Amino acid sequence: MYYTEYLVCSDSFKGSLSSHAVNSAIADGIRSVCPSALVRCVTMSDGGEGFVEAVRAQTGGELITVSTHDPLMHPLQAKYLLSADGTAYIESASTCGIELLTPDELAPVQATSYGLGELMADALQRGCGKMVIGLGGTCTCDVGKGMLHALCEVLKVRDLAYLSKMFATCPVMIASDVENPLLGSNGAAHVFSPQKGASPAEVELLEQYAETFAKESAMRCGYDSSKMAGAGAAGGIGYALMQYLHAERMPGIELLLELCGLDVSLHERTLIITGEGHADRQTLMGKVPLGVLQHALRRGAAVWLLAGKVKDRAALLDAGFARVININDHLCPGENPMQPEVAYQNLRKTVCCEISKQE
Repeated sequence: MYYTEYLVCSDSFKGSLSSHAVNSAIADGIRSVCPSALVRCVTMSDGGEGFVEAVRAQTGGELITVSTHDPLMHPLQAKYLLSADGTAYIESASTCGIELLTPDELAPVQATSYGLGELMADALQRGCGKMVIGLGGTCTCDVGKGMLHALCEVLKVRDLAYLSKMFATCPVMIASDVENPLLGSNGAAHVFSPQKGASPAEVELLEQYAETFAKESAMRCGYDSSKMAGAGAAGGIGYALMQYLHAERMPGIELLLELCGLDVSLHERTLIITGEGHADRQTLMGKVPLGVLQHALRRGAAVWLLAGKVKDRAALLDAGFARVININDHLCPGENPMQPEVAYQNLRKTVCCEISKQE
């Protein structure tokens, strides 16, 4: 197939390259073979780290810097995006991100989402008309209590009922690919807290903490959001946003694809190249490449999937990817595939080779 247009929209290769850097490497590879090719790059995120950067690339807007706090309440300068239409795009990872702490500092029982509440309060005080909160990549498991506490404290609100009223004119949207509920074996504590450093005993403690808060909240509000899809996102921040601020959830990838108008720009002569660090069956559970694939299939466009590691290739091909390519199949001896420069060049060389076969 001869392609006239290329759309590059990869997720980050975690620990190695950002979405923007991956896209740049792929675009370099395409242009080295097809210098006159029309290549469009779209920075992607599922709601976690890089969410604000990805949205800003599509919408523009003003980055607002706020004096806030990290998960251990150390002072931190964090940013959110205020778009021209008055929507505030806020990334939970900017104040609660696991990347903000060293492995030795991880403390899921103590870590707080307080800083996220500070960002949200600042946006509300500036008169934003809508908030979109990207959830993902956090080191917290506090059920969003820190966030709620900060909102009440900064906005000088005494109770959560009044806080809910304050957000009546500022709808909140959650951008997250996580569908887990708050509690149980598939909930926030059991699934995610071990990744954040929780011991088995701490997992049970965090589960009890979340269950108690959910029961208290259900009695206070007269309804229970703990079973809703996405309530377990970001250590339960999803639950707090749904329960007290009546937030609705949308997969982060869907939001970005909507912002960039991907659907209307695709046709059968468009080749889409997407990717992620590790492609396997979990790719088909709401990850960025799956969102790209689903949109592309509706327009008859082909999608190549690139990754640093590939498993379950047959399942990925059966899902509809035209090609599933491991960029490290020809890794030189002694090279570290996680090193940014190595990853960049391997992406570029892989794309050069594969595009050449098509021309």
